[in-house]
Amino acid sequence: MVLAGLFAGILFIGLIVGDWLYFIRLTPDSIRYGCRVASNPDQWPGTALTTLGDRFTPEGVLMLPHGVAWFYPQLSQIAIRPQYRLFSRRFRTAWPVKGLIQLSPQDQSLNTVCVKRMPWSSAIITLLWFALVVIGSLTFVVQYAMDGGFASLGGTLTGVVVIALAALVLAFGLVTVALAYRIEDSRLMKVYGELREALAPPTAAT
Repeated sequence: MVLAGLFAGILFIGLIVGDWLYFIRLTPDSIRYGCRVASNPDQWPGTALTTLGDRFTPEGVLMLPHGVAWFYPQLSQIAIRPQYRLFSRRFRTAWPVKGLIQLSPQDQSLNTVCVKRMPWSSAIITLLWFALVVIGSLTFVVQYAMDGGFASLGGTLTGVVVIALAALVLAFGLVTVALAYRIEDSRLMKVYGELREALAPPTAAT
């Protein structure tokens, strides 16, 4: 039984690590991988789709100060992500975000939509945690009421305290996820801004 639990734990950790490693890749088969969390429409004036390839290496890579971009001309898409260093001093959260920019030419500009994604493991574990807190709290309230816990003043106070603690835990989780997403999103958008500046024509850049 212990060995089965140990194997299950190792398998679970392996799935999370594999999910993250596949998520941070920017290959044609992995750029669409991840849970879609948001999209950012934009327009790049003075930028032509036919000349974008000149700014990238023959492999389609463009290194940026805070990230990397990968251009796929056959798909009219650019994948971007912040740099992920193994021993980075920067604080990393459990909700990293990458972007896939969809390009569509219009007159003398490019219409773009940056689709933001995070690892499936981060999204699923977060949803399961919130569901566990909510369902567990509701189950306790219903069971406590059926057992007559609210019949006395002391029991009512105990129930209110437990409900307040559950609400506090839920609120803390929401704040943590929101702040973490803001941090990761700001990092991605910094890379997006660096990419846009690097691809802008000289007249538009100045």
